[in-house]
Amino acid sequence: MRSLVHVATAPLWPLQLATAAKSFEHNPLIGSRQLNRWGLHAKRVELAARLAAARRARLASRVSGEDRAAFDRDGFVIKRRFLPDDAFARLRDEVQAYRGPIREKAEGRTVLRKVTIGSKLLDQLPSLKQVCGSETWQGLIRYVGSRDSEPSMFLQAVLQQASDGEDDPQTVLHADTFHPTVKAWLFLTDVEEDSGPFTYVRGSHRLTPQRLEWERRMSLTAVSSADFETRQGSFRISEAELEDLGFQMPIPVAVPANTLVVADTFGFHARGRSARPSTRVEVWGIGQRNPFLPWTSLDRAVGALSSIGRTGNDWEVRTGISIFDE
Repeated sequence: MRSLVHVATAPLWPLQLATAAKSFEHNPLIGSRQLNRWGLHAKRVELAARLAAARRARLASRVSGEDRAAFDRDGFVIKRRFLPDDAFARLRDEVQAYRGPIREKAEGRTVLRKVTIGSKLLDQLPSLKQVCGSETWQGLIRYVGSRDSEPSMFLQAVLQQASDGEDDPQTVLHADTFHPTVKAWLFLTDVEEDSGPFTYVRGSHRLTPQRLEWERRMSLTAVSSADFETRQGSFRISEAELEDLGFQMPIPVAVPANTLVVADTFGFHARGRSARPSTRVEVWGIGQRNPFLPWTSLDRAVGALSSIGRTGNDWEVRTGISIFDE
């Protein structure tokens, strides 16, 4: 079946080069050693970075000067006490009381739970609707993601050491893809340094000459990598390589509940390892729009093109539980 899908999608391979498609395994042009030796991957990375910078310049008025400076320096923005205490308490209580369908899957020994945030859920949880519509939330996600468009939004729980299996692949330092993207977390629980915090390499969102050369080298062998995620275009990196690229060691973003973190996940990051069974609950947003289009209205159509060839859905649906349950 997979080979039939592979052949059927062949006419779309050249078109996918102008989309967010990133899999070296599913698209032989993206994975071509010869084309990447000639600079295909490096040129996609470089062009995407230039376009993102131009879009961010147009969105700069949506965020404060302080937040722009923090992002430009670090690659992420931290907003502690994001909501007034009473508003945060209402939000947490509403989310904790929710008993609708929850999707769940394991990533190694980590269990993920997700609830898609749509208009129906927002009508049920008015405090959540207020958060998602707030000027600061909307402005930061758009600026960091370099797109004036809505991200995908979820309620999410991360339960570490909750399942048998191999290591969680997201605990290895990596970049999500070849172009600037955004993820946002409004933490509904405290995040301690030894309980699986978001971890980030400061400044690694910037496309330095050293980073671009590293991207080029990685592209030459990605298709044959032993690491599944690397073959899919989410390159892994070691701490020794970070030093070679001139970056500092990753830092854990250990923060109290009611903290908003918004980051460009082209920068190197990971889900920190937890020293014990732990549960982290958050309002989570992700924006991975087409990096080559300036027109938001075309994002969804071209986004569908970039995803052709992907298979598999290992989520299970659970009901009658809270996303906070351990």
